[in-house]
Amino acid sequence: MAFGSNHVTTSVANNFIPELWSDEVVGAYKSNLVLANLVTKLSHKGKKGDTIHIPKPTRGAASQKQANTMVTLSAATNSVVDISINKHYEYTKLIEDIADVQALASMRKFYTEDAGYALATQVDDDLFTAAQALNGGTAVSGSTGTAVTAAAITDAGIRKMILTLDNNDVPMDGRALVLPPVAASTLLGLERFTEQAFIGSGDAIKTGKIGNIYGMEVFVSSNCPTVSTSRVGIMLHKDAIVLAEQVGVRTQTQYKQEYLGDLFTADTIYGVGELRDDAGIPFVVPA
Repeated sequence: MAFGSNHVTTSVANNFIPELWSDEVVGAYKSNLVLANLVTKLSHKGKKGDTIHIPKPTRGAASQKQANTMVTLSAATNSVVDISINKHYEYTKLIEDIADVQALASMRKFYTEDAGYALATQVDDDLFTAAQALNGGTAVSGSTGTAVTAAAITDAGIRKMILTLDNNDVPMDGRALVLPPVAASTLLGLERFTEQAFIGSGDAIKTGKIGNIYGMEVFVSSNCPTVSTSRVGIMLHKDAIVLAEQVGVRTQTQYKQEYLGDLFTADTIYGVGELRDDAGIPFVVPA
């Protein structure tokens, strides 16, 4: 009995492979991002160029209108922030046919999750590097919120950092606190921060989110930098740092006959930069 020529051949089935890999990698990438979800994002996808020029206008002041006089012209003072798109990272595996034939399906799941995790970690690394330069590059103590040696995070330290942002006219909406695990452990040991007001009441879970403090979402990240014997955390507003993506996470596969295997690569092209120096504060706690 003949079934015609419209068979599902390997060349047809192969068209599904990149999409499967891509979906799994992007899912793993997004689930492992922490700081990248808390900063300003700019999409530069499909556009040419290696630098984005972002206008940075200075806030103006109101003038009192006097009777029988013209209005007062507010002087415009504008600057620009340049974001270089100069980071291109990739994750590649060559899976030989014999391994593909004999291995369990979970092998692909491991590699896609590993690719997403590796790329997400690299993006967060670069964002944390930019975050360490906030506040003029001066890290404060987690205990006091002032520029002294590292000490365990306290309620007083958090309130001092909040006050600093308030004095810098940083909006409350859009702020976040990112803690290294050691600081999160300390915070969760303080009775007032284990109350319902801190833990929340079952909101949609975000990556690394452990609660709210004084209206700020609190996140824990094992990717917080280590400096000497200290760990660095960040209190910041989303306008402090920008992440510009020119090529989001993508996957490509190619059969390499000379190696009898599939070459799999996931990569991304992006840039990071500081938008507002006084909209974020790095702080240090003992490692």
